[in-house]
Amino acid sequence: MTKIELVEEVARNSDLSKKDAEVIVQTFLDSIIESLKSGTKVELRGFGSFRLRSRSERKGRNPKTGDQVHVPAKEVPYFKPGKDLRERVNNGRHLPVQS
Repeated sequence: MTKIELVEEVARNSDLSKKDAEVIVQTFLDSIIESLKSGTKVELRGFGSFRLRSRSERKGRNPKTGDQVHVPAKEVPYFKPGKDLRERVNNGRHLPVQS
């Protein structure tokens, strides 16, 4: 599903115009981004949580030239699905937990 399809779905299910639905979807996404930028985790009960993970600096390799390159430390966004989301996606089937 794309952002445009999500906007259309929100508009269809809420009797809002597409323009109003787009404002709602964009505000929702911007709120998550701003919270993560400020270091706050976002938890949507039953759906999942968004947080940042730290990646330390490391040596990488340029695949084109084979030269070593320095990859600086950075924060990357991470999504962890909630139990309800996992169960609904899997139709209630219990899948083995991978370690």
